[in-house]
Amino acid sequence: MSKKLIREFYELCDGGICRDLLNEEEKRFVKNGGVILSGVMQRAEAKNGNGRIYPKKILEREINNYKKLIKERRALGELDHPDDQVINLKNASHLVTEIWFDGDDVMGKVKVLETPSGRILKDLVNEGVKLGISSRGLGSVKKQGGNTIVEDDFQLICFDIVSEPSTNEAFMYLSESKEPISRTTRISRALDDIIGD
Repeated sequence: MSKKLIREFYELCDGGICRDLLNEEEKRFVKNGGVILSGVMQRAEAKNGNGRIYPKKILEREINNYKKLIKERRALGELDHPDDQVINLKNASHLVTEIWFDGDDVMGKVKVLETPSGRILKDLVNEGVKLGISSRGLGSVKKQGGNTIVEDDFQLICFDIVSEPSTNEAFMYLSESKEPISRTTRISRALDDIIGD
């Protein structure tokens, strides 16, 4: 089977606040007008909106590899989702600064850059536009028991900011508060979104 471009979409929250993920330097950055988004960036062992399932062992391997790019400050992403296997620097809008697992969820922090695309992204966020985050990678898939499984040859390229999410309840939050947010609070907010205030 040949490798193909695999893209996944996750929804960014409009106006949500992630209260427990900023360090002191990030808090100063946000206080001075910078934008940091954080939240779920990918999910293992669950069928997403594109009908694919990522085995956790494959995602763990790729996230560990991606951490090297983060350490080198090369974990760039684009505004919109190109059909390309490389990151086009002229379209770079953000830098992933941290990534980790929380159960089967891949969590992360994204710093919006002061580039032309980054300024557009910042304006969209500040206007309350609901955006998504999407992984982009190369790999093949197989059918197994009615599911489409991403195979071991998957290689993560980057995370892009997009307008069309495919995974429910995978939110990125505008990081701007200093108070911790508990799992109970996140569940309560999700219920409020579903049933209204």
